Amino acid sequence: MANGKQWLAAYTKPRWEKKVFALLEAKGIEGYCPLNKVKKQWSDRVKMVEEPLFKSYVFVHVTEEEQTKVRLTNGVVNFIYWLGKPARIRQKEIDRIKRFLNEYDEVEVQVIELQPNDRVIIRSGILMDKEATVKRTLHNRVEVEIESLGCKLVAYVDSKKLIVLKNYK
Repeated sequence: MANGKQWLAAYTKPRWEKKVFALLEAKGIEGYCPLNKVKKQWSDRVKMVEEPLFKSYVFVHVTEEEQTKVRLTNGVVNFIYWLGKPARIRQKEIDRIKRFLNEYDEVEVQVIELQPNDRVIIRSGILMDKEATVKRTLHNRVEVEIESLGCKLVAYVDSKKLIVLKNYK
């Protein structure tokens, strides 16, 4: 967190991502609007255009004092919150998005769907860093089985707090 700045995700009005990014830039606020190169078909031609990768999101690198300037920007609805505070995005995640978009065109964002018997690691809370097995999914909550102390504990965990273990099964 250089100079007290952190990356946050600002939620925008639909289809306002590029406009918000330009308005923030005009205010001197560092931001990032990941743009995806996609082919669009018109009746007479095919053209490569840039569309926002994350619909209704713009990332901003701001201090706490600059957050108000962002909120007051036309087209910004608010920040994305996690546990009552604006959700912070790590620099390495921003760098990973930039690197990925530089290497590939027509990138697609997909939500990871958990399936019964998937092995996961819980990312936060009292059960942080524990491995578990998904038993069933219930909207945005997941019933996981945690094998510990020779017995099984079943917990209902927010699906956003889980990391899927690859190559398990």
